Amino acid sequence: MKTVEEMSTARASRLTSLRVHGPFRGPSGYDHHVREFVRELVHQGVAVQLIDLPSWSPVTLPAAMRDPWFEDLLRPLDAEMTLHFTMPHQVEIDRSTFNVNYTSFESTRVADAWIERNLRHDMVIVSTESSRQAWLNSGMPDERLRVVPLGINPHLYGKPVEPLAFRTQAGRPVLDYPTRFLNVSELGPRKNIVGLLHAWLDATREHDDAILILKLGRYAPGWFELLLLQMRQLEDSTGRRFADAAPVEMLLDLLPDDEMPRLFAAGTHYISLSHGEGWDQAMVEAAASGLRLIAPDHSAYQAYLTPDTATLLRSREVPARFEGDPALQALFAGSNWWEPDHDAAVSAIRSAIARPDAGPYGARDVVLRDFTWERATSRLIDVLNEVLDRART
Repeated sequence: MKTVEEMSTARASRLTSLRVHGPFRGPSGYDHHVREFVRELVHQGVAVQLIDLPSWSPVTLPAAMRDPWFEDLLRPLDAEMTLHFTMPHQVEIDRSTFNVNYTSFESTRVADAWIERNLRHDMVIVSTESSRQAWLNSGMPDERLRVVPLGINPHLYGKPVEPLAFRTQAGRPVLDYPTRFLNVSELGPRKNIVGLLHAWLDATREHDDAILILKLGRYAPGWFELLLLQMRQLEDSTGRRFADAAPVEMLLDLLPDDEMPRLFAAGTHYISLSHGEGWDQAMVEAAASGLRLIAPDHSAYQAYLTPDTATLLRSREVPARFEGDPALQALFAGSNWWEPDHDAAVSAIRSAIARPDAGPYGARDVVLRDFTWERATSRLIDVLNEVLDRART
């Protein structure tokens, strides 16, 4: 790979073109923010060549949900920089360009192999200060790290929409419940759906006029079946049945991006008991939608939530565990993530049911003002220009 010094005399210090390497055809969070950054990069005058990462996931969006505009960006482009949206070990270095990796992490430190790989790149960009600290704690030099938050589409989430109307399995309209908790997650241990369901079992009773809506992405084989098994184990260990708690409704179908605001509008509260986040796009979208928020007080949530705008749950560091997935367990080996306090979660759920309009509120204005894709992309361009500027000194 060429060094910055070797390329310095041949490169301009203003970004005009860019190769973007990352997943964009699927439903994952990475796919989503690749699409949003690319849209805004082009809008802000940067020519983009989009290079897919098909190994990211075997799941792709249905044809009806894909924007064919992105396919027009696949043509080759003589660009001076490649921006990789992927995990460090998946970066395929383009030796003819500068290489910048935009990534994140959800625990207190990253794998040594990631540091070794990222040291070969000209810059590493992460989405939050908590991710930056994970890299610093693992030995990455500060001068090679920058923070660029992700964003929200204010044209999609900043206006009133008609709530998505659907019925429970028992036939009752969901919108009839005065308190409607929502969680949008891709299935896996880190999202701690089992912990959320445990809190729901302990916090609610059959007569409570509330509902928990779980919008679940089941992209990895076996995770949904594991969740069903864990729910049965949870009933056995607690001595309580989900039939004796307030209802839980699972939504498993994909929704197009322009339908997601209607789903958020169907909730009154958004709740997460995640073990760690590099961002949590769904929480930000819930904030922009005006929901009351319940979140653990750790990792990415501290980047955009405060006690004045959300109910923040105390949490403690515990060893990160990915039972049933050796590859992910190896990636998280030696690091900690966070365990949200069960009793605090139970109390927050009960309080929201007793007084749906009480508690912290107001994250919407902050998110729509400070965390738009326009602002995020402007910051991203500034960092990429910084890489170019270094080459000229």
